[in-house]
Amino acid sequence: MHLEFLVEDESGAEAIKRLVPKIVGASASWDIHSFQGKQDLLNALPSRLDGYAKWLPIGYIIVVVMDRDENDCKKLKAALEKAALSKGLKTKTSVRKGADFQVLNRIVIEELEAWFFGDVEALVTAYPRIPNSLANKRGFRDPDAIAGGTWEALERVMKKAGYYQTGMPKIEVARKVSEHMQPDRNKSRCFCLFRDSLREILA
Repeated sequence: MHLEFLVEDESGAEAIKRLVPKIVGASASWDIHSFQGKQDLLNALPSRLDGYAKWLPIGYIIVVVMDRDENDCKKLKAALEKAALSKGLKTKTSVRKGADFQVLNRIVIEELEAWFFGDVEALVTAYPRIPNSLANKRGFRDPDAIAGGTWEALERVMKKAGYYQTGMPKIEVARKVSEHMQPDRNKSRCFCLFRDSLREILA
């Protein structure tokens, strides 16, 4: 089995690069292709999927990972599904359970940083001045429901703890936090769906 990840930016690539081995172990090979933001990935997707459709071997799965941001989740997922199906590629959503497919589309609710808030232990290990009690504070108990943007929320948490006073470097933070993340303790429902979908593919 081989997984081809398409992610919207380098910070997502850094996180997935460290998380995938913890999720799938040695049961699959994988490559990650990052883009210059969500719109760049959306623009490139039709031609990229067209290329895959012409050569994709059996046992290859394309995994598209994209932040929801301000988009309607259902509409964004529908657009990704349509892009794949229009090239003759079967998606996980479009086939009956257990049937073969070539594309798995996953929307991150709301942004990648929700995955980091889902594993506060990893955050604290990477940045020890962040309080261990963060996960129990109002507004942070549900990583997927943090108001006002998870990137902005994480930057506020970092600054309050004395880190990155002039601005949070997303790529560096993604690299440092994901290094310590443990997939099976994550409290983000979105992350758990991503994790379980990968394991289901390889089961």
